[in-house]
Amino acid sequence: MTHLPLTAATDPTVQWSDAYVQQCQNLLGPAVCRELGIFALPDGFILSVIVPVYNEAETIAAVVSRLNQTGLPLEIILVDDGSEDGSADVLDRLAGEGLARVIHHAKNRGKGAAVRTGLQAATGVYVVIQDADLEYDPEDFRRLLQPLVADEADVVYGSRYGGVDKQVSGWWHQTGNGVITRLMNMAIGLKLSDVETCYKMARRDAWQQIAPRLRENRFGIEIEATAYLSRLQLRFAERSIRYRPRWYDEGKKIGWKDGVRAIWCIFYYGLLRRG
Repeated sequence: MTHLPLTAATDPTVQWSDAYVQQCQNLLGPAVCRELGIFALPDGFILSVIVPVYNEAETIAAVVSRLNQTGLPLEIILVDDGSEDGSADVLDRLAGEGLARVIHHAKNRGKGAAVRTGLQAATGVYVVIQDADLEYDPEDFRRLLQPLVADEADVVYGSRYGGVDKQVSGWWHQTGNGVITRLMNMAIGLKLSDVETCYKMARRDAWQQIAPRLRENRFGIEIEATAYLSRLQLRFAERSIRYRPRWYDEGKKIGWKDGVRAIWCIFYYGLLRRG
């Protein structure tokens, strides 16, 4: 009987090697491997992970650790958005240890501005956004990457509400997101289940096509980017992801004003700005 390399348990990079994938396919079969998300990476693969950071000194090191534990070839770009809680010092330490690249904003400008800065610096074949808290699990990158690597999609969104392996969100949060997502779907002609998800992954060339047009400085970038990506006639896919929502006493920043702004963005970017 063929045994899988024991080093896969201690060295996460092994699970992405051609030899490991081939052994899994020989043992389990291609269909089972597809279901489990076991696949080889193309030559020259690099995933750029843009992490906007604002006052996340207590969680950002854990997020970077989680990212590196995926075993993926990553380019981690931490964008300090004018933090005031010591996050900048933590980021500089992580950069000094060779764990990430760091870019500092002199003052707080918002998530959208940090994402734009990260897109300018990204060099990977694929790009994904990662929040600096612990709500999202980078192990789900495997699920998001699979349709991209298989050339079955150009853009993949992680849906927090499409599966059962998740912590239950607050009623107002999930209901508000549902309303915004339905309105956005009507505006752009897609049927997404979670337009406000942080996990938006796509080829870098797709991000580059829309980057010069992005203007939203706060959470409106979720709507703006989706509207512009949808106009490129790209193939969209969704994959269920795990999600651990945090509450305002834990540092959650999005609020009802951002919900109102999202509806305005749907009208403006989804219906008016079609050029």
